[in-house]
Amino acid sequence: MLEKEIQQRVWEQLQSVKDPEIDSVSVVELGMVEEVNVTKNSVIVKMLPTFMGCPALDIIKSNVKKAIASLSLFHKIEVEFIYQPPWTSDRVSEVGRAKLKEFGIAPPPVMDESGKWHVDCPFCGSTYTTLENIFGPTACRSILYCKGCKNPFEAMKPVSTLM
Repeated sequence: MLEKEIQQRVWEQLQSVKDPEIDSVSVVELGMVEEVNVTKNSVIVKMLPTFMGCPALDIIKSNVKKAIASLSLFHKIEVEFIYQPPWTSDRVSEVGRAKLKEFGIAPPPVMDESGKWHVDCPFCGSTYTTLENIFGPTACRSILYCKGCKNPFEAMKPVSTLM
């Protein structure tokens, strides 16, 4: 099998690794995979944590190793979390943003040209939302309220190198 084919199969397996807290979106769709290095008998995956101290990192690392091991192509599988470049919420793919919304979590807001951002309701699409609590169930989410459909909802926090 050619190295390019092996690399593609590793990426396919990474696509199957879901975020342990949001099982509809993969680590690839979240933009956590920075680099995949394949050699003859080993693979090294470099990943970016969405937040420092994320309690799910050990689970993610284990799930990535299991997914790649299922290919039965490597003697050595390494998963390393790196912090440069820092993960930012603009790394979430369009597919990932759509899957977050389907799950009921507003994707990270995109800043407009004036530097402001707003979060649309994942249920009704209303822009008439308010921040209820910056602290959500995890470090990467906040609680908001939609004044359109009257539902509370979670939203991924915007993370930028500009903040």
